[in-house]
Amino acid sequence: MALDFLILYEHTVREYESDLLLKLELERRGYKVAIRQLLDPKLPSLRLWNKPKVLVASCMYDNEAINSHVYNNIGRCDRIVNLHWEQMLSDTQEEGDWFNMSGNAKKCVQTCWGQRTARRLQAHGMEAKNTPVTGAVMMDFLKFPGYYAGKEELCARHGLDPKKELHLYISSFGYASMSDAEVAELSKMAGTDFSGFARTNRVSMEKTLDWFDRYLADHPQVELVYRRHPSEWKSPALDALAAKRPNFHVIFEGSVKDWITAADSISIWMSTAIAEVYMAGKSCHILRPVPIEHEYDPVIYKDARYITTYQEFEAAMAQGQPPFPIDREVIEGYFDPSPTPAYLRMADLLEQVYREEPRDHPMGPGFTPHFNWLKYLALWGVHGLYRLHLPPEKVFFFHKGLADFAQRIYGYVDKAHVTPDQVRAMEEKIRPYLS
Repeated sequence: MALDFLILYEHTVREYESDLLLKLELERRGYKVAIRQLLDPKLPSLRLWNKPKVLVASCMYDNEAINSHVYNNIGRCDRIVNLHWEQMLSDTQEEGDWFNMSGNAKKCVQTCWGQRTARRLQAHGMEAKNTPVTGAVMMDFLKFPGYYAGKEELCARHGLDPKKELHLYISSFGYASMSDAEVAELSKMAGTDFSGFARTNRVSMEKTLDWFDRYLADHPQVELVYRRHPSEWKSPALDALAAKRPNFHVIFEGSVKDWITAADSISIWMSTAIAEVYMAGKSCHILRPVPIEHEYDPVIYKDARYITTYQEFEAAMAQGQPPFPIDREVIEGYFDPSPTPAYLRMADLLEQVYREEPRDHPMGPGFTPHFNWLKYLALWGVHGLYRLHLPPEKVFFFHKGLADFAQRIYGYVDKAHVTPDQVRAMEEKIRPYLS
């Protein structure tokens, strides 16, 4: 029996848990569902006997994304639903072409967490039928009582002292670990120059770590957990501070919501996780040691209250229950506050798309499919090296360009890898909460 739904994910920590909740709910309703990573090898079976009826994507901005994420995986398909993981944008991004979809991506079903995003997409040429408001699935876990580990358990798991104050910093310094060449490549792809924002990332990260260094030296009673962003590579600056301050910890494992629910104090730079802090009934501090260019700052942070000096930061850490730094109307405009869980609303939508005729034809006029043989062969090759634990720089030592190319893919594959045991553990944890 062929698949009914194929769900594609990019970042494991950001997406996999929510995708698994959707998968289990759809399976409870009798459907056959699979989850795969964007860089998993392309399987011929998904184009032939096991071809899914609905492709559920993690992002879908333009014709090239339709080709890469849909056509190169399963062939032709007109039932494409985008889970749309990037919805917290700057004002410039909200007005630009890239994040408002172009080409036939406007004919895909682009799910929206709140009314503000739906209105924006419609103002840029999308039809209401393709911009349904479902709420944000990742927020549902905050409504599951007892789902997240308490402070005692979380600290024990990571070797922290639960008797100390647990301070959490949610990082978004993804550009700080990118080379100038990588920033230039991304800028070319998106049609936006990110070089200035990359510098802002680097300076903001440097100054923020300086604040942490000074604070932890004077407050040994604190455990500070630095939660890096999924796009943020390992940094020598973080290693150096962790070596210098035993109460500074760089931890990426588990969900950010685990840390949000357990933390005594939360600080943030520009992450969309601020909405999860709000949904968890907590507050936080926004640390801005240098201004962020408005064209990159998420609009949800407009008119928010910031901390800009070390003195303000030290004083804020002493606050027991600080007021939330963003107005309620803004948060709930981007994250629909419906009492119906978002995963049920999303599953209803997917079921509707499955049963009904396609709402549009994303692979119709205006779309030209092309199969990427180089990527097809490269992914099989890199995954083969990964299974054999062979680093590409050693295998392709004779050609630096090829070694660098393969190593980059190898790194993404490694970061996104989920073991069968991890999947089973997540399923056992989620299943009791299904309606």
